[in-house]
Amino acid sequence: MTRRYSRRTERLRSMLAAVGLVLAGRAGARMASVFGVSVSRSMVLRLVEALPELEVPAPRVVGVDEYATRKGRHYGTVLVDVESRRPVDLLPDREASSLAAWLAKRPGVEVVCRDRAPFFAEGATAGAPQAVQVVDRWHLWHNLSEAAERCVADHRGCLQVLGPDPAQPAPEPEKFEGPSGSPWPRGHRFADRTRVNHATVHELLAAGLSRRAIGRQLRRASRTVKLFADAATPDDLFQGQWQGRPSKLDVFKPYLDDRWNQGCTNAWRVWEEIVPLGYQGSYQRVHAYFREKRLSSGLVTARPPSPRVVAGWILRRPETVTETEHLRLKAVLVHCPELDALTGHVRSFGQMLSERQGERLPQWLDAVRRDDLPGLHTLAAGIDRDRDAVIAGLTLPWNSGVVEGHVNRIKMLKRQMFGRAGFTLLRKRVLLA
Repeated sequence: MTRRYSRRTERLRSMLAAVGLVLAGRAGARMASVFGVSVSRSMVLRLVEALPELEVPAPRVVGVDEYATRKGRHYGTVLVDVESRRPVDLLPDREASSLAAWLAKRPGVEVVCRDRAPFFAEGATAGAPQAVQVVDRWHLWHNLSEAAERCVADHRGCLQVLGPDPAQPAPEPEKFEGPSGSPWPRGHRFADRTRVNHATVHELLAAGLSRRAIGRQLRRASRTVKLFADAATPDDLFQGQWQGRPSKLDVFKPYLDDRWNQGCTNAWRVWEEIVPLGYQGSYQRVHAYFREKRLSSGLVTARPPSPRVVAGWILRRPETVTETEHLRLKAVLVHCPELDALTGHVRSFGQMLSERQGERLPQWLDAVRRDDLPGLHTLAAGIDRDRDAVIAGLTLPWNSGVVEGHVNRIKMLKRQMFGRAGFTLLRKRVLLA
């Protein structure tokens, strides 16, 4: 019996090793049954754990990042050979000492790709002092975007230039009343039909008919008859009609506001200007918007943009910003020198990042410190503490993109082995896959 069991075990183990199956649970049991061997899920797990580890050569360029074994509580470290794009090891924690011990055993490491986490920086410095540390460019741009949004939020008052003055109460829009005093004038098809139906229902009620009889006679639902019967006047049924619906003109209203404030009150001329910009609506919408401005007692302006929206305009490439967004951003920057300086710093860093001009970083840091931008000062101080690695990240072609891909794969493996993904089995699957 023992000999038969060992033969079956060796047969299944050779199958798993031959086809590279590092599966767990029901999937492994089903795959084993394809080869004519019936085993349990636990048996497959034990066989996977018993597979010998592959001998991976020491990498020259290694990428390091964290992965969560329990998000928010416990994290591990994954190390990837950036040149071959294969994982080389998993560590059960993300301590600097663990990374330093791993790197110390591999003196052939020349480049370490990482993010700006301090424990990875300390571990790489202690374990591989001969290696060049490279900060990932995506993380640098992500940190810059967060700092830029904080700076815009600090100057949110400057964004009111595109909106109404908060010190003055917004004037209530005038209602266009018809001859009968109704807020909805005659001539609207819906309004006229509603008035006729309301009058008919109340005439039948006055004649003594019940609501159910009125519904049968007019072929209306009981809820519709109740709606007309409960309304004292037709105007009570018009509340909220045609209000708050999106319009094709909404995107171009800031441009119309600017042209109106510049003194151009000719709706036809402005309509001809916005058609090349992408407006696909009718001239009547523009005419109605300008008519509302003429009849209103105060200045009608668009809602000011949020700090995140303005930060998005600043962070995007200038050629991808639409004409309307460019005009709105220009209006903000004219009234706020700090945000104008922020825009210059962001675009200068973007050019330095995309063109691999890391040698310009010291001059960029000095320029940032000369302006009153506390959000960027915090980022500059963090970059200055890790200046050599940041300059290498802005100069060398290496990055941590392949490591991020393996972190996502680890998440998938954890979900496949929910409840049984211990560190030993998870490490085995990651390294042998």
